[in-house]
Amino acid sequence: MLAGRRIVLGVTGGIASYKAVLLCRMLVDSGAHVIPVMTESAQKFVGRATFDALASEPVRTSIFDDVDPIPHTTLGQTADLIVVAPATARCIGSYASGISDDLLTATLVATRAPVVVCPAMHTEMWEHAAIQDNLKTLVDRGVIVVPAEEGKLAGGDAGAGRLADPERIFETIESALSGGDLQGKRVLVTAGGTRESIDPVRYVGNRSTGKQGYALAEAALARGAHVTLISTVDLEFSAGINLVRVESAQQMSEAVFQRVDADVIVMAAAVADFRPADVSNRKIKKDAGPPQIVLEQTQDILSALGAAKRPDQVIVGFAAETEELISHAQEKLQRKNVDIIVANDVSAPEVGFGHETNEVTILEAGGKQKHVTLRSKRQIADEVLDAVTQMLVK
Repeated sequence: MLAGRRIVLGVTGGIASYKAVLLCRMLVDSGAHVIPVMTESAQKFVGRATFDALASEPVRTSIFDDVDPIPHTTLGQTADLIVVAPATARCIGSYASGISDDLLTATLVATRAPVVVCPAMHTEMWEHAAIQDNLKTLVDRGVIVVPAEEGKLAGGDAGAGRLADPERIFETIESALSGGDLQGKRVLVTAGGTRESIDPVRYVGNRSTGKQGYALAEAALARGAHVTLISTVDLEFSAGINLVRVESAQQMSEAVFQRVDADVIVMAAAVADFRPADVSNRKIKKDAGPPQIVLEQTQDILSALGAAKRPDQVIVGFAAETEELISHAQEKLQRKNVDIIVANDVSAPEVGFGHETNEVTILEAGGKQKHVTLRSKRQIADEVLDAVTQMLVK
């Protein structure tokens, strides 16, 4: 799949640079033509001679010390893909701001090829708002970000910020160059909170803004899927997404079951569990005092999907909780008969409804669990879709 592909491997500073050596070996062994570009700080951790020996071409380090008078343009125009591993906070910030102050950032700005960025830094830096904002900017522009992982760090402590394993980066590169690991798959995503009418003016609703559902739809589109988004809210979305607007749980149910033949269904919407049993066709006036509103249950869409699930279909549900997160999510996973439950504690700071970030635990029917620390909702979406794609290929 990678044979003959020209891949620019950008290596920035940090002890994690040793993983770039492993990645370079993997890429060359796959048949890729690898051109390493090292920053000045990277050379303080890994000698350029290592990459000279491993890669397909000698290391490039400077715009000015090169036979090519415009090496950044040549590299940017001829690359099939550029991967930066590790990507430091400085590199990410420069790229997000369009600052081309070395050969690597100049090449990133001078390319239309797919770009994969693999951050690595200490936990406090990884969690800093500026870093997360810069990563969100890059993701919004179509850059593929392989999120940092939790583990042992250079300072001897442990936490989030560790460079993803070379195997995962390699798989991301393969996916980016193959047109996406959801290429041709039909993905149905729901988003937003439903509104259940009391009268023509008032409704029963919830706090969901739909941001996580939209992030999932965008991520699926970027992976090559045919995406339908059933939503109760109006947010910006890419032209390639088929949007279906609904309002109530009943409308959501009808829209979902009209498209139940999808390969993947992600129920990210916060569908109301109850609705008013009687809806007034006129505004209820306050002069008569507080009305008695009797509620009835809505259809459980996720349970119905689970009951009718095909063997080749993957169904994802969400569990927004405020206590006993994992036990409630596990119970929901079994009771609904779905493949994945994405659980989050919406009472935690910066998590869930209305925020740009989320923190989740992904539970799979086979017993596997993965905790994903606080990060952008687009990054959460990619973590969820990673789990989905692994199930599709089983």
